[in-house]
Amino acid sequence: MAVQSWSDLLKASTKTALIHDGKRKIHYLFTDGKEMAEEYDLTTDELIVRKWRSKSTLKGQGPWEIEVGEPVPSTVGCLESDVIKENCSNPVFMRKDTKTSFLWRVRNLPYPKEVYNISVEPDQRCCIIRTNNKKYYKKFNVPDLDRSQLPMDSSALNFTHANNTLIVSYKKPKEILTLEHELLREVKKLKGTNEEDVDCKTQ
Repeated sequence: MAVQSWSDLLKASTKTALIHDGKRKIHYLFTDGKEMAEEYDLTTDELIVRKWRSKSTLKGQGPWEIEVGEPVPSTVGCLESDVIKENCSNPVFMRKDTKTSFLWRVRNLPYPKEVYNISVEPDQRCCIIRTNNKKYYKKFNVPDLDRSQLPMDSSALNFTHANNTLIVSYKKPKEILTLEHELLREVKKLKGTNEEDVDCKTQ
């Protein structure tokens, strides 16, 4: 029922499509005023970016919050070269999915694979990355499962490590795969305009 409810919210939203630079950009405006923007690769249909924006308590709109895709780099203190160097060595956590799995990457983690312990915490509705050397700790949820109120499954979790990057994957349940397939089919029906023809809210 929850999956159907999220599906109904998506169907009821006002959608705008934009085709630009090899990407299909979709903007969703929900009845409660929230906005969601997605970008898909035109060739592979893979999701590149998903971000959310809510109405601010003041007049106007709040900032975009990235759910999937490269994090927006902070410009604070970037005039100092030593600050830039320090920031470049800090772990960078981001999500980049495949068609069959939710995927998170943590760059700048040089420790070998045996150092990491990744677990699913069903009661807290989250996953946790720990290291036995106490150098890194990260708790994160899977919004897709939360929106559809689907249970978390430890057997769906896997991870690997290569090139100073920890890669954590969570196999998408069949309910999510079905929902994503139906959504992609719907957004492909939208008449996409060129960037020059519309002031797209995803920009």
